[in-house]
Amino acid sequence: MDPFEHLPDKKIINRGAFSEKFLNLGISSFKEACMYVHNLEYGYNSDYSDNMILFKENKGSCTMKHGTIAKLAEELKIPLHKNIGVYKFSEQITTGAEKITKKYNIPYVPMVHCFLKHRDLRFDLTEGNKNGKNKPINKFIKTKQVKPLISRKEEYTLFRDILKNEVLPRSEMEGVKIRILLKAREEAIKLLKRAIE
Repeated sequence: MDPFEHLPDKKIINRGAFSEKFLNLGISSFKEACMYVHNLEYGYNSDYSDNMILFKENKGSCTMKHGTIAKLAEELKIPLHKNIGVYKFSEQITTGAEKITKKYNIPYVPMVHCFLKHRDLRFDLTEGNKNGKNKPINKFIKTKQVKPLISRKEEYTLFRDILKNEVLPRSEMEGVKIRILLKAREEAIKLLKRAIE
């Protein structure tokens, strides 16, 4: 991922609910808003259908942190977009992952991570947070630009499509069924949640 100093910047003008919220917090520039969100506690939110949950709970996972900033960018007409990427979750990424891969006899667990993209630059506002990962995610099997506040259902459908079309056809996944990968994913999410407690 790219350093935060390369984030685009622009004065925040009230152009919608998100720009108004940041202005009410005393935040006047886009880059300042990015750093505010980056510095918030990393955590899983209680209601992903509530677009303002990050502000209400003062924390967020990659989903809400990047969704919030992508929405602000949209209001300010900054060409920065939320992307999701499917990556190889393994012991290198999170301690304890190897138990899951051995249990299901798979080389890694395909997992989703979000980030921001501005032209050829990529930014992860959860990098450096206590997010359950031992290192940043820089390599992806597949990435896709999505709406800032994509629903959990839409994201899950997209994830399944990537599993079917990009992951399962790979030689290392020969003989593996999609249901195995989905079960492994459930356990990997639990592992990540435990890692940030």
